[in-house]
Amino acid sequence: MDARSENSAIPLAVDLDGTLIATDLLWEGLFALLKKNPLSIFLVPFWLLSGPARLKQAIASAVNIDPATLPYRPEVLKRLRDEQANGRKIVLATGTPRKFADAIARHLGLFDAVLASDGAENLTSERKRNALVAAYGDGGFDYAGNSRHDLKVFEAAREAIVVAPDRAAARWQASHGSELVAVPKPDVRTILKMLRVHQWLKNSLIAVPLVLAHKYFNVDMLVPALLAFMSFCAAASAIYIINDFFDLTLDRSHPTKRDRPFASGKLSIPFGLASATILLVVSLVTAAFTSIEFVAVLLIYLIATTAYSLSVKRMLLLDVLTLAGLYTLRILAGAAATGVDVSFWLLAFSIFFFLSLALVKRYVELRSSTLNVGERIAGRGYRIEDQEIVAQAGMASAFSSVLVLALYIDSSAVRELYRQPWLMWPLAPIVLYLTMRVWILARRDELHDDPVVFIIRDWRSQIVVLIGAALLLVAGW
Repeated sequence: MDARSENSAIPLAVDLDGTLIATDLLWEGLFALLKKNPLSIFLVPFWLLSGPARLKQAIASAVNIDPATLPYRPEVLKRLRDEQANGRKIVLATGTPRKFADAIARHLGLFDAVLASDGAENLTSERKRNALVAAYGDGGFDYAGNSRHDLKVFEAAREAIVVAPDRAAARWQASHGSELVAVPKPDVRTILKMLRVHQWLKNSLIAVPLVLAHKYFNVDMLVPALLAFMSFCAAASAIYIINDFFDLTLDRSHPTKRDRPFASGKLSIPFGLASATILLVVSLVTAAFTSIEFVAVLLIYLIATTAYSLSVKRMLLLDVLTLAGLYTLRILAGAAATGVDVSFWLLAFSIFFFLSLALVKRYVELRSSTLNVGERIAGRGYRIEDQEIVAQAGMASAFSSVLVLALYIDSSAVRELYRQPWLMWPLAPIVLYLTMRVWILARRDELHDDPVVFIIRDWRSQIVVLIGAALLLVAGW
C-alpha cells in the first residue's frame, strides 16, 4: 500500500475488523467468553434479542483482548504510520466495542479520535456514516473499509480505500474505481493446515484391531474400517478448528503456532465455523454406514475432545490422561467398526504408551518456557518446577508399556494367534527404542513437534516401525 500525498486537513478514518486487523473481535470475544464460561452460550440469544450493541457490550464487559498479539495488516499499518508522519489526522471508526477499540488505540498510538460501539448504539453501516459526517462533514473524510457494512460509509467519504474486500465491497470498488488494497488469498496449503491433515495419521490406530486379528484382506471388515477412518479424520479436523478458536490468544504468543490460519488471520472465524459444521456432518453421515457401536464411540470422542478444548487441557495430569484416553479411544473405534474384540493387553499397552508421549509433550513445553519458579505455563496446569516429575512419570509410563507388551508376548494368547511367537520378542526393544529416543531428544531440546507426529515423520522411527510390522506379519504366517 503506497503512501500518497494527502491534504492534511482531510482526516483518514479506518475500520478495524477485517481492515486494520485480519480478524473479527466480536467472534474472538465470543469464543473467549465461552472458554471462560461455557454456560454463557445460553445467554447469547437473549443478548441478541436486545440488539447487536447489547451483545457486543456484554462480551466486552466479560473478556479482555491483548492488542499486542492481534494480526494487524502490515500494508494498512504502514499507510497509517506514513499518513501520521505527514501530519494527517487518523480516526479509528469501528463497530467493535469501545473497550476493545480504546485498548488497540492506546497500543498503536496512531489515532487522534476513536469512534466505536457502546451499549446503546452499534456503530456500523449508516450509524458509522452518520457519526463521521456529523464530525467531519459529508465528503470531509477518507475512509478505509472492507465489507458490505462499509458501503454506506464509502458513499459519504471523499475517497474510499477498499481493503481485502468481501464480495459486496469488491463489486463496489470495481464499479467506482476506488483504491484497492488486495491481500493474499488463502491457498490449498492454508486449508490443509486448517484441517491439520498431518494429524490424520493418528487415526490409523483404528486399523490396529483389524491388523492384530490378522483380518488384513477381509473386505467386510476393511470397508467399515476405512469408513471409520474417514469419519474420525473429519471429526478430528472439526475439533481442531474449534480448538483453534478457543486458543487464539495463546497461539499468537507461541513462536510457531502464531502462524496457524486463524491466529494469523489468513482464514476468518465464520469460514472456520462453516468448515467445522460441514466436517461434522460428513463425519456423522459416514459413521452411519458403519455400526451403532462406532457411532457411540465417535460421540464419546467428540464430547471428550470438546471438554478437553474447553477446560481439561488446563487441568494438571487430567490433560495427559485424557490425551492417552483419546488415543486408546481410536483403537476402540476400530474395534466397534469392524466387530473385532480388543484385549486387555492392547488397551493397557495403549494407555501407558500414549501417556508417555503426552507427558513428553508437556515436558517439552516446560523446557521451552522462560517463566520463573511458581508460575504456570499459559493455558496449562503445570509449573516450571514440575519438569522432573513429569519426565520421571513419562519414562516410567514408557517402561510400563514395554512391560505390558513383554507379558503379552509371553502369554497364551500370542501362542494361539502366531505360529512363530518367538519373532515377537524384538517388539519390546523396538518400543523401548522409540519412546526412550523421544525422551532423550526432549532432554536435549531437540524435539519440537508433537511426539506422535515426530515418530511418524522421523526416518529412524519409520525404519524400526517397519521392522516391527514385518515381524508381526512373519510371526503370523
